[in-house]
Amino acid sequence: MTPALQKMWISFAAMIFMFISLLFIYLSRFKLRKGFLKVLTAIIAYILMILAGIIIFFVVMSGPTDA
Repeated sequence: MTPALQKMWISFAAMIFMFISLLFIYLSRFKLRKGFLKVLTAIIAYILMILAGIIIFFVVMSGPTDA
């Protein structure tokens, strides 16, 4: 697999993390009423969002790949 394809799949994983965190934030804010589950889903969501941001940062800052 070429480095460009590896970067593509890594960025797709980061986008999936962002989508999962969006769902978890929605659940924690609007659907869950229990305190523990609400806090747990919010913490997982924010961890996934931060991780996705770090991954995207490294993908973008690593620059273009050689053909």
